[in-house]
Amino acid sequence: MRQQQIEVRNWVQSIGKKYFDPLTNLGQLTEEVGELARILIREYGQQAWKKGSAPENVRQAIAEELADIAFVVFCLSDQLDIDLEEAFKDKLRLKTDRDRERHMSNRKLD
Repeated sequence: MRQQQIEVRNWVQSIGKKYFDPLTNLGQLTEEVGELARILIREYGQQAWKKGSAPENVRQAIAEELADIAFVVFCLSDQLDIDLEEAFKDKLRLKTDRDRERHMSNRKLD
């Protein structure tokens, strides 16, 4: 993740001019998550696509939205001076310790 964070920083500095402020990036993140939700709700949920509105390749559309989300997350973490790779490792350790037996014993997941 560290490398992707650096790549996004370099892109912003050379092409994007500068980061949007954190609240604007939060708004963008919310928008991108909403776009992902729209696809997932219609493809896997109970809502149907409006005639002619389904993407030609749903898997590709989902990948694009996930990449948009990741881009904004890398922007936010970099501009707020957060090492996302370390934060992610810490979170995975915490979830592993906390949930070590929780999910394996959850009958709802059988």
